Amino acid sequence: MAEFVNPFSGMTPERKLTDRELARAIRMALAAEEEAVHMYEAMADASDNPLAAKVLQDIADEERVHAGEFQELLRILLPDEQRLLQKGTAEVKELAGDEKDRKE
Repeated sequence: MAEFVNPFSGMTPERKLTDRELARAIRMALAAEEEAVHMYEAMADASDNPLAAKVLQDIADEERVHAGEFQELLRILLPDEQRLLQKGTAEVKELAGDEKDRKE
């Protein structure tokens, strides 16, 4: 499991965070959500109990919603976030197109 340092050690900081500092804390929270999705889906896949698998998948889906909320906050807090995410999307699409051309 990923291990991250707690930015507050159980205490509220003495001052308000800058947007950049808050963004770093949100990235840590986002990583925790993604880790939770992985764990709950692995548990659901490993269970032969249909109810347990259904509940665990539902919880995993809720964590994915949280991840989306954190992503949107990052887009709001960091002016270049959307541009960089779109650049990554374009790179994947370009590679996918290259891969498709090779298969044809």
